[in-house]
Amino acid sequence: MPTPRRSVVLLAIIVAAGFMACSENKSTSEGVKLQGAGASFPAPLYQKWFKAYGASHQGVEIDYQSVGSGSGVKSVIDKTVDFGASDAAMSPEEMGRVDIGVQLLPMTAGTIVLTYNLKDVTGLKLSRQAYTGIFLGKVTKWNDPLIAKANPGVKLPDQAINVVVRADGSGTTFVFTKHLSAVSADFAKSPGVNKLPNWPVGTRSKGNEGVTASVMTTPGAIGYIEYGYAKSQNLPMAILENKSGAFVEANTASAQAALATAQFPDDLIAWVPDPDDKAAYPIATYTWLICYKQYKDKAKFQALQGLLNYCLTDGQKESDALGYIPLPASVVDKAKAAISNITLAPNAT
Repeated sequence: MPTPRRSVVLLAIIVAAGFMACSENKSTSEGVKLQGAGASFPAPLYQKWFKAYGASHQGVEIDYQSVGSGSGVKSVIDKTVDFGASDAAMSPEEMGRVDIGVQLLPMTAGTIVLTYNLKDVTGLKLSRQAYTGIFLGKVTKWNDPLIAKANPGVKLPDQAINVVVRADGSGTTFVFTKHLSAVSADFAKSPGVNKLPNWPVGTRSKGNEGVTASVMTTPGAIGYIEYGYAKSQNLPMAILENKSGAFVEANTASAQAALATAQFPDDLIAWVPDPDDKAAYPIATYTWLICYKQYKDKAKFQALQGLLNYCLTDGQKESDALGYIPLPASVVDKAKAAISNITLAPNAT
């Protein structure tokens, strides 16, 4: 039988353990986790933003899954995430399937480049006719006259072109096919603008990451990826002919020239599928975070509000280093104003 002294000690241990358990439960209950999913195009920047914000805000964790724009939009519609992300924005029909409404916010911008794997060939130039022909399956050899014409003095191999395309529903694909459709009437007819088109040619790989890996390991390959991936992997990028006939490299200045004419309507969705500026890189786009217009969880609502404001202010300073385009001040102002459309539900807890 325990002595009185041992009973007191045992009681103290039980009380202390209970106090520790309560403290742990309190800490857990005070934390908040935001779950996001969607576009792989801005994923490197988003991951950096979310990690930095979580590190400076105790108890806030943001988990973002780079699953592609199509899956991101579906997750928003199915309400399995707290926010989504899409390079293709959302269609009116998709928005109509969310009963509590959605607010799209442009977060950053970037370019889509054509990376290729050709030994001893650098500074490859591709005319509009050449690169649309490649993705239509009509230009099949690297020494095709359409490619050779823009690259005088370059020894192009008599080698098959191995096209790599996205296997998943992709906002990057949507933007790329939107551009190709603007450039080529044949492409506009088929396969046309789509997140997951029926490509007439190409090996399919998942995500920007998958396309990058496939191109890097396949001699004679070419694929479309986000500029930041190509930059981070030090991959070659084709110099593309723009609407004015100039051959332009992808960089911050040429992307800014491409996006300068974008006019944002009330829904904050704007496209520039084939920019006119002579200095513009031809394939540039904004990309969007998708939030609900109402949240039932007060802690998540407050964490999301803080995160959005961070991304639109201090977060923008991180864009250029990772190959993204900081938002113009006018776009930041419109996006920050639109945050007010995101509210707490009347029955929020």
